[in-house]
Amino acid sequence: MKKRKLLSLFLMSAMLLSACGQKPAEAPNKPESSGGDAAAKDDYKIVLKLSHVFAPEEQLTKSIDKAAKAIYDRTNGAVEIQTYPQAQLPTYKDGLEQVYNKANFISVEDPSYLGDYVPDFKALVGPFLYSDIDQYSKVIQSDLVKDMVKKAEEEKGIKVLALDYVFGFRNMMTNKKIVEPEDLAGMKIRTPGSQIFIDTINSMGATATPMAFSETISAVQQGVVDGLEGTVDAMTANGSAEVVKNVGLTKHFLGTCGVYISKEVFDSIPAEYQTIMQEEFDKNAKEMIELVKTNYDSQVKSLEEKGIEFNEVDLPKFKERAKSVFDKMEGITPGIYEKLVEEIEK
Repeated sequence: MKKRKLLSLFLMSAMLLSACGQKPAEAPNKPESSGGDAAAKDDYKIVLKLSHVFAPEEQLTKSIDKAAKAIYDRTNGAVEIQTYPQAQLPTYKDGLEQVYNKANFISVEDPSYLGDYVPDFKALVGPFLYSDIDQYSKVIQSDLVKDMVKKAEEEKGIKVLALDYVFGFRNMMTNKKIVEPEDLAGMKIRTPGSQIFIDTINSMGATATPMAFSETISAVQQGVVDGLEGTVDAMTANGSAEVVKNVGLTKHFLGTCGVYISKEVFDSIPAEYQTIMQEEFDKNAKEMIELVKTNYDSQVKSLEEKGIEFNEVDLPKFKERAKSVFDKMEGITPGIYEKLVEEIEK
């Protein structure tokens, strides 16, 4: 009796399975999340915080925001880059440390800060190296600079997404007309905290005074410093035109920023999205260079209408003084300055 009941139950089960299509359907296999190769893009999401010191109306801020939006749109929101201007998050040395420590963080800084990890980057953006933006654009495509980028990535884990967010030449901004190095004697000039900036301003004849930009305008107003250095683009946007009335066109640095992310973090992003990020930063940086070139004359005119005076300086004198800065760069490859000059002159 029991055997017959068991047989009946078995036959009923078999009939039910047959009616349902032989066997239950298996869930489709999801590709394993293996970083840049076969990550499951359908449910992939990463949020990256991007930090820099620029004011909302400066071209770099506008350009970086545009790149972040394009990346978000092209990845359908999978890669979200949240931008934080005006040093709301760590910047300068502290920002790059976030990258080095593998945080979900993008640092946008002068390449000289990469010099803490690959010293030759300090020479790449050394004083009075470039007379126009195109020279720099050519040099960063050279094998010499590509080798620096490779070292940053392979030896220090820092992925360089761009080096050419160029925002113009940096000049002296004071209330005193500056023509030659002697005119800077006894003057305190605000600089960023980078050693190359400090050494350069000191070599030019002033006393470099590092401080956060958020403190700079009030410091000039109160006489704590006698001026600052920066670009025409910055002057139109960050309030410095309200506290200084003269720009000495020293062009001591070409103002440029790179875009840096942890290699480990970047490699964890699906390959398709890596490509999109690289494409957008490449395109965006080139667009910014053209905007900076195009806008320069109108920005100067606008500042002149506000009472700002521009004057040429004795460039050879300043350049000669600043040669000593390269001698102070610790850890750089012997002869790197001469190699960079060769690349410029090709």
